[in-house]
Amino acid sequence: MSDEAYIGRALALAERGRGLVSPNPIVGAAVVSASGALAGEGWHEGPGTAHAEVVALREAGEAARGSTLYTSLEPCVHTGRTPPCVEAILAAGVARVVSAMRDPNPIVDGRGFAELERNGVEVRHGVLADEAARQNEAFVKHVRTGLPFVTWKMAASLDGKVAARDGSSRWITGESARADVHRLRAWSDAIVVGAGTALIDDPSLTVREPGYRGRPPLRVLVDGRGRVPATGDLFDDVAPTLVATTDLAPPERRDEWEDSGAEVVVLAAEGDRVPIGELVSLLGKRDLQGVLLEGGPTLAFAAIEEGVVDKVVLYFAPKLIGGVDAPTVLGGRGFAPISSAARLRVRSFDPIGEDLKVEADVHRDR
Repeated sequence: MSDEAYIGRALALAERGRGLVSPNPIVGAAVVSASGALAGEGWHEGPGTAHAEVVALREAGEAARGSTLYTSLEPCVHTGRTPPCVEAILAAGVARVVSAMRDPNPIVDGRGFAELERNGVEVRHGVLADEAARQNEAFVKHVRTGLPFVTWKMAASLDGKVAARDGSSRWITGESARADVHRLRAWSDAIVVGAGTALIDDPSLTVREPGYRGRPPLRVLVDGRGRVPATGDLFDDVAPTLVATTDLAPPERRDEWEDSGAEVVVLAAEGDRVPIGELVSLLGKRDLQGVLLEGGPTLAFAAIEEGVVDKVVLYFAPKLIGGVDAPTVLGGRGFAPISSAARLRVRSFDPIGEDLKVEADVHRDR
């Protein structure tokens, strides 16, 4: 097998840590012996546990001497909760290291590769680097900026309606698309929803994916005026809940939220709204790297307008709803003139069951 094929295997192994490792990156590794046999594999399972490279080397045992180690991220060279991976690689007698990408963490960022080369290990990196960076896009953004990577998700009909004129919206998309949303939730450290959506849908915002072993994401309710009572599924004990509000919310409502077990954060109002940019910054300071925005059209537009959204995931159902009064994907005041519209770079179109999934990155140069 080629270097690219083994790095592809390392990326696949890394996915097994999805939902377990934050605020660490997901990492996978494979050891190929000097004779060309796959001798060991590993992936990181979370803070305080062995890193992927160490797990793979332990499985390989003596076969690691003279081997090639394939890893989806540069081996660490610093001591954190665990010893440096570079030390383990050198002690095992690995002859060559192939990696997908440099670790963007300033305390690593090329130092791991340099230390290996100083000790006679051949190093190649940049193999499937784009795929690796995409896999750890939340970690990369957070470690560079302190801000979380925000994905906005919405389901709509082909004509862009998220509900009928009577407010009914369940279910626009089919079962396959809804299952895919739970994979998005499993990726997330926090899931954000607005007051309007909470009142209409009473969402639980939990991960219901078969075999999911990760921690429940933090549920974040954005309710600037205190409209949502603490009686719905958001306030059960299945997952933690944070309510972001303003001084416009009545004190008795804030007390109600806190009595239910939710954490309440009061931010300075922008008009009658919670400042979404300030909220996102707050989540980043809490080491929440991946944030999924599941709010309705009004909250979604505020997030797009303030420039906090990094990626858009839209599920389109083969239905036409129509209606002047039926809500569309984006609400708010909209962008005008057309030249000021938020620009996207489409990443993929994928059929998912009977629906269409579109992923796009948000341009930062508009």
